[in-house]
Amino acid sequence: MPNRFKLSLIAVTMASALTLSAQNPVKGTYGYLYCHMSDRGEYTAYALSRDGYHYEDIIDGNAVIDPKEHARIEGGQRDAYVCRSWDGKGFVMVTTDMCVAKSHKWDNYGIDLMKSDDLIHWTSVTFDYRQAPGIFYYENKNQNENQNENEANSALSGSPADTIGSVYKDWSTINRVWAPQIFWDPAYVWPDGDKGGYFIYYSMWNSAEEAYDRMYYSYADKSFTKLTQPKLLFDWGYATIDADINLLDDGLYHMLIKKEGGHPGIYTATSEHLTYGWGEPVENDYVSFEGKKKCEGSSAFQLIGDKTWRVAYIQYSDRPKHYRICKADEHLRNFHDPVDIEGVTGPQHGSFLRLTKKEYKRLQRWSARQRR
Repeated sequence: MPNRFKLSLIAVTMASALTLSAQNPVKGTYGYLYCHMSDRGEYTAYALSRDGYHYEDIIDGNAVIDPKEHARIEGGQRDAYVCRSWDGKGFVMVTTDMCVAKSHKWDNYGIDLMKSDDLIHWTSVTFDYRQAPGIFYYENKNQNENQNENEANSALSGSPADTIGSVYKDWSTINRVWAPQIFWDPAYVWPDGDKGGYFIYYSMWNSAEEAYDRMYYSYADKSFTKLTQPKLLFDWGYATIDADINLLDDGLYHMLIKKEGGHPGIYTATSEHLTYGWGEPVENDYVSFEGKKKCEGSSAFQLIGDKTWRVAYIQYSDRPKHYRICKADEHLRNFHDPVDIEGVTGPQHGSFLRLTKKEYKRLQRWSARQRR
């Protein structure tokens, strides 16, 4: 085979591999949206920035989404994570359905899945995990390929098949469903043959059946209304929460995560695969420069035109709390130079999204109208 054909074959193979890799669509070179839980209340707030460090609140840091309308379990939303939809034409968001101010306890029972065309108007579905497993789509990989869609969706009505593969015997005793995040996976195949799903990963704890919080995952369909049964992502033998996954140029998935066991802190772990193969965190390279101050809720993002990373997190043991942004290299390692975010009222656990000029200006105009 001539060398030029070998090179072409290699190029096609590499392109195909990249196409099948899970990754959220990235678009926009004008600015950034910081979408976050407000520290003033359990609701979602927005802030805009041109440089990724200095921000302006949208509608003065007040709620951009009515939590009473969309958080149908407790009326509060925490840990907002937003990204573009799989086709780049809209947006999807997940939040922790939780209101400590109302319940006076750090337990919760579900999550909210939301979608929007403009970041302003949202529709949603709520999953109350105490009602599981009947709320989940039954994912049977051994189904006959010719089985019709109605049969494939039988679990939505609570059929006995729902209990197959359930990670818990009794879902009514669940204590936590925390900090969900999204990763588009084009390689996922549904039983009816449709390809592509949103990999939703989060921590759960059912104190009646497990000793600590562990990381789980489900898949949501393109409509963002259907959710598969949770599966265990990994178990390192101690509590882990607040995972944040990104695909790097090295072809590996890199996870930032808060671990409670061993030496607590925000650590990194890697895997060649999204749903398995997560080795234990790198012990000698983590967010350690804050000393004994407690940190969580990490969110990594890249500045426009920069291959290195920024890692944001809440330093929640401070009074007042500090929301920090530090630097990391292009391998999401060597964390350094932390500074406080500027211009945000009540920053807390959230996520960052690059915006086009049109999107940025639309949110500014909306904010101005809401303040009149």
